[in-house]
Amino acid sequence: MSTQVHAGVEPASFRSLFRAHPAGVTVVLADAGDGPAGFTATSLTSVSIDPPLVSFAIASGSSAWPAVREAESLTVNFLSAEQHAVATRFATSGIDRFRGTAWSRLDTGEPVLADAPAHLRAVVTDRIEAGDHHIVLALVVGAATGGDHEPLVYHAGGYCAAAPLD
Repeated sequence: MSTQVHAGVEPASFRSLFRAHPAGVTVVLADAGDGPAGFTATSLTSVSIDPPLVSFAIASGSSAWPAVREAESLTVNFLSAEQHAVATRFATSGIDRFRGTAWSRLDTGEPVLADAPAHLRAVVTDRIEAGDHHIVLALVVGAATGGDHEPLVYHAGGYCAAAPLD
């Protein structure tokens, strides 16, 4: 006998719950050969230290999904508290997200934000369909940090800085 499971939370309630849960803000960039693509991600997670693995979620309908689906590697760019305009740009549909954005390519070819205080380069190891999203698992093969920075956080439907506790 099989048990059928039904979602017990309405989408609006689910969204509201997670708006109250703060998350760090990153921009994921990839290029599968058709030019760079990117999106704002608040779902970045450290999965494993040895080997160094990360994961993030991307909507299956995202304009960046085809590039992330096909790219062998990508960058995850960590944003500082002052970079909310960059986060908003890469979260906006229907625009050229790279126009007016300072970016370059790593020696290995992946796009990277020029002003991000830190980034990592990762090789995609798996893409898992999960509802209306895909979970991407990636092996970190390089990282660059520019020192301490106040991180950008997404909370209550907007961007803010993290406030340290005294």
